[in-house]
Amino acid sequence: MALKIIVGGDNAGYGHKEELKALFEADDRVESVVDVGVGSADDGTYYPNVAVAAAEKIAAGEADRALLICGTGLGVAIAANKVSGVRAVTAHDLYSVQRSVLSNNAQVLCMGQRVIGLESAKELVKVWLDLEFDPESSSAAKVDAICAYDGSLDQA
Repeated sequence: MALKIIVGGDNAGYGHKEELKALFEADDRVESVVDVGVGSADDGTYYPNVAVAAAEKIAAGEADRALLICGTGLGVAIAANKVSGVRAVTAHDLYSVQRSVLSNNAQVLCMGQRVIGLESAKELVKVWLDLEFDPESSSAAKVDAICAYDGSLDQA
C-alpha cells in the first residue's frame, strides 16, 4: 500500500523539508505528497500553524503520515500533538524512529534540521516508510490507552 504523506516545517527546517519531500516524490512507496508549508526559507509562518495544519489532515484521514521539520523537531511535535487523535514524535535515531511506529503507532515524525544531518535524515525516513504498526501487537493496548485520553480511541 502506497502512503499519502504530508510534509511541513518552518523556515528553520525548510532545507531538509524540501530535500525529504523530493525523496518522497521519487519513492514508489509514496502515493502522494502534500506540502503544507512553508514555501521558502524566508517565510515567517510560525511552526505551530504548519504543524497543526498537517496534524488536522492526519486526524481527518486525508493522509497516512506526516513529516514535520523545524529547528529541533520539538516545537512541531508539541503543536501537532494538540490535535486529537494525532501521535507525533521527535526522533533522530534508528531505534526511536522504529519504535515510534511499531510501539506507538505515531503518524507524525518530527525532526530538527539543526539537530540531524540531511543524509542521516534521509536514511531514517527511508526506514520509516517501511514501518507498519501491528494492531495485534503487545503495544496495541498501550496505544489504545493513549488514545483514550483524548477521546480518539476509534482512530488508533
